[in-house]
Amino acid sequence: MRLHQQSIRVLSLLMIVIGVVLMVRTLVAGGGGLALGIILGVLFIAAGCARIYLQTVRR
Repeated sequence: MRLHQQSIRVLSLLMIVIGVVLMVRTLVAGGGGLALGIILGVLFIAAGCARIYLQTVRR
């Protein structure tokens, strides 16, 4: 059970990192506020944060 919780946390943090990288990459390439990379980055960050939040609430 502990391994499962740790793997959820690691994958959630990885999703957050991927979201930040998507956003930075899009902004560096000259993308605007509604560019696909920005939207996907925000969604990745939100999904990662939601998974971590739900894991802590369910304990």
